[in-house]
Amino acid sequence: MASLSGRSPASRMRLWRALKGAGAAALRDGVYVLPASEPAWALFRGQADEVGRAGGNAHLVPFTATGPEQEAELRAAFDRTQAYAPGLERLAALRAALPQLAEIEARRRLAGMRRELEGIAATDFFDGSAREQVEAALADAEHALNAQFAPDEPHPVQAPIPRRKVADYHGRLWATRRHLWIDRVASAWLIRRFIDPQARFLWLAKSADCPPDALGFDFDGAAFTHVGPRVSFEVLAASFGLDRDPRIARLGRLIGYLDIGGVPVPDAAGFASVMTGTRARHGEDDDALLDDMSIVLDSLYAAYPETPGESA
Repeated sequence: MASLSGRSPASRMRLWRALKGAGAAALRDGVYVLPASEPAWALFRGQADEVGRAGGNAHLVPFTATGPEQEAELRAAFDRTQAYAPGLERLAALRAALPQLAEIEARRRLAGMRRELEGIAATDFFDGSAREQVEAALADAEHALNAQFAPDEPHPVQAPIPRRKVADYHGRLWATRRHLWIDRVASAWLIRRFIDPQARFLWLAKSADCPPDALGFDFDGAAFTHVGPRVSFEVLAASFGLDRDPRIARLGRLIGYLDIGGVPVPDAAGFASVMTGTRARHGEDDDALLDDMSIVLDSLYAAYPETPGESA
């Protein structure tokens, strides 16, 4: 509950924008509510301090609903169904327009829609059918885009993932499909960074062209490819025990979401945009693409916490 002087319009606007952006519901002028959580308390404490510095008064008051009717009323204040609707319509339009779009433009549009919808989902505090519909629609759009521009994406196999020794995989030739996208570029980074620093890469026009002495990844029949719900990056990480590193595991969730869908990941839209722009700059030069995206992946890995559950 915040009270600011009418002589502080800028402070009132900053407070309103900060709380609206965080998804807080306004019960009345100066009275805001969020579902109880540590991030919500941290946000309110920070804004209360700002109000105090602006010469106003603010109080944080925990409360519970007095009964089912008030509980339903409060939850209704956080219903994001209508907020999702325009984005879902644009996703449907994108899928219809795919045959006429170039790949870079299609991926740029999808990345923008993903950012928009994931921003809404970040303030959708109660699981429901609307959010599930959005997650399914994003996954379907990603699948449709990959089916058009990367029709040779690998099909998952059902098999155990054997453990391998890094020492047995030094100085090898690795091969994957050219014109790298999310899973392939991240897998190549993982190989060079953690498995085979002297790795040489061969970018294939067709997966059938893979030489017998090369270690293939991310295509049907490759030594390392999709297994069950795991994408090639995650299979490589599990094969060499790298998935015990929480930062690698978090990157795996990011790559998996962008490649095959699933639970949204906060960094997904930004990473996809960077990947799209980098590929647009380098065209068919996959070596240059890998070099640039390796810097991005190095930075993400460094930014992620070493302990599970900590915030980046």
